[in-house]
Amino acid sequence: MIPKSSDGKCRVLSLSYGKDSMACLGALEELQWPLDRIVTADVWATDTIPADLPPMMEFKDYADKAIKKRYGIEVEHYRSRRTYEERFYCVRTERAKKRPGMIYGWPFSVTGAWCNSDLKMDAIRACRKSYAGGIEYIGIAVDESNRYHNLSDTKLSPLVEIGWTEADCLAWCEKNSLLSPIYTQSARGGCWFCHNQGVQQLRLLRKQYPDLWALLLKWDADSPVTFHADGHTVHDFNKRFEAEEKGIVPNDRTFRWSMLNGQANSN
Repeated sequence: MIPKSSDGKCRVLSLSYGKDSMACLGALEELQWPLDRIVTADVWATDTIPADLPPMMEFKDYADKAIKKRYGIEVEHYRSRRTYEERFYCVRTERAKKRPGMIYGWPFSVTGAWCNSDLKMDAIRACRKSYAGGIEYIGIAVDESNRYHNLSDTKLSPLVEIGWTEADCLAWCEKNSLLSPIYTQSARGGCWFCHNQGVQQLRLLRKQYPDLWALLLKWDADSPVTFHADGHTVHDFNKRFEAEEKGIVPNDRTFRWSMLNGQANSN
């Protein structure tokens, strides 16, 4: 078991469900460092659809129950004040210098990556506000020295203290049946609607989750800006994937947009 704080100062684990933050539980147990709460930040696509794909949502539910059973701590989920869809359709005011009275649409070319600042970070800020003045545990492995600048007197890494590498964290998660599906290639990490995801991830989304792909196409039709900075839209990718299925174009690195004969923007 992991002890509770005895000095009146709250100790909180910030959980992302990745191998490093999850392995913090094992490190805390071995170090016998106190832990009072576990918090996580969630992003939602709509009021009823999460940003994570089903395999990841299933894992989170499983992990929450396993953590509660083993450590007696309920994982607290915080979410941003708005969903991705609500922010996507937020209308720019007439005072705006660009696109007055139009929806924001895809985030890359309007005001920067608002999806991170307005959604993910909004939820994280809500988490941190709930334990202001406490000590936060974060999952930085001992072999991630490039991230040490994130540590301070109030932000500690039990992994650095105990000397666990990323490989050690992976092994601990495997041993304790708490390894996220993103490491077994059964699901991708991050938001399923992310404009930075690769072609293969988009291809799999369309094939495995047609309902989510349909929602992506709807948003794409309503967006005043393109999905990718190079000018390509979700509809362009849809045409590409349809052409791949018909054998008209290759589905590897030899593909060129010009192969679609004007069906999508050429590059």
